[in-house]
Amino acid sequence: MKHDPVTRRYTEGDYAQQNPDWDSADSPWKAQQVLRLLARHGLSPTSVVEVGCGAGGVLSTLRSHWQQADMEGFDIAPGLPALWAQRQAEGIRFTLGDYLTIDRPTPDLTLVLDVLEHLGDPFAFLAALRERAGYTVFHIPLDLSAVSVTRERPLLHVRHKVGHLHYFTRGLALAMLEECGWQVVEERYTRPALTAPNKKAVTRLAGLLRAAAHAMFSHAGVRLLGGETLLVLARPRSDA
Repeated sequence: MKHDPVTRRYTEGDYAQQNPDWDSADSPWKAQQVLRLLARHGLSPTSVVEVGCGAGGVLSTLRSHWQQADMEGFDIAPGLPALWAQRQAEGIRFTLGDYLTIDRPTPDLTLVLDVLEHLGDPFAFLAALRERAGYTVFHIPLDLSAVSVTRERPLLHVRHKVGHLHYFTRGLALAMLEECGWQVVEERYTRPALTAPNKKAVTRLAGLLRAAAHAMFSHAGVRLLGGETLLVLARPRSDA
């Protein structure tokens, strides 16, 4: 895969140049979304793997809540080990490499947060991951909406800036998981414009408009205005 243009964005530093902090500012917020989701189902994992862990900020936040859990992050970007030193001091292990090619026991919880949209073939990834995962939390940006398709510029922006190759609505994301052999336990919107940190006033205002549209038109409001992310708790289907 040396010349694969998808992975090259991460292995040759293009992504790091565009996003030098690897979006670490959002990591505590993402971790809180995961914690609340698992708490609703009474889940307290003793082993956690994050696939596509970036700088490791999510695992670092989770460490303060699950102090005895075995935690390991995987990523393919060779520049990341320099950012992992602090996290390793917290007792978190990191591995540079493709999780699907490295032999590890199946963890209690797998995290796949803002990863699927970056992959050349998310279907193959999901099918392979199903064989070595139990409960899994997915966080999926919902880039597709009537507004984003009409304007197109928002889709091109996330493609060039953060490497989104695939664009989803809630229905498309859930259909992909089902087609790849996953059972959805719970799914919900996270309303990042209103709840994520460091958002501009205009973003907050747009978030209020989107929340009002969702309240009035349910999922159709999200498909109309966009600006949402989907948090999903899933596990492999026994009949897949």
